[in-house]
Amino acid sequence: MSLSPGTSARAILATTAAAAALLAAAPSAYSAPASDSQGYVDSTARCAAPATVVVFGSTSGSRVAICKSADGDLEYRGVRVRDGARLIAPASQSADGAFTAAQDGIEYMVTSDALVISAGEKVIRDEEMLDFHRPGSAAATQAPKTSSTPLPPPLPAEVGGDGS
Repeated sequence: MSLSPGTSARAILATTAAAAALLAAAPSAYSAPASDSQGYVDSTARCAAPATVVVFGSTSGSRVAICKSADGDLEYRGVRVRDGARLIAPASQSADGAFTAAQDGIEYMVTSDALVISAGEKVIRDEEMLDFHRPGSAAATQAPKTSSTPLPPPLPAEVGGDGS
């Protein structure tokens, strides 16, 4: 049996459309960094006892944790994945639940949706949160959002994660 030229084109288009639909529905290659109840393992984005983790999360370019000390003070602990640059700074929580820290005129705001880094009114980076954890809630670990860009493992600059 032979197909007419029009039938072949329709078959090719149908096959291409089906393949595209399968790719769109396929799970992403995203894999969340290793974590436990204190934050990300071997990372600056981790709370050291006796401090406890309030929230922690990762974006395509950063890992962050908000820690609470025994006396109730909040601390931002973040690392830029690209080069291992770290920031540890006092943090606060706003009425809407966002956490902020500031250093050298730069503000870092952490929500369950994003890490927003700004200088005054100018947004420097707005990074979508791909993995977010809020221990103690009904769902302590939320399912990671999908992304086509997998996060790399912790960099050598992060190993140990003691923040020094």
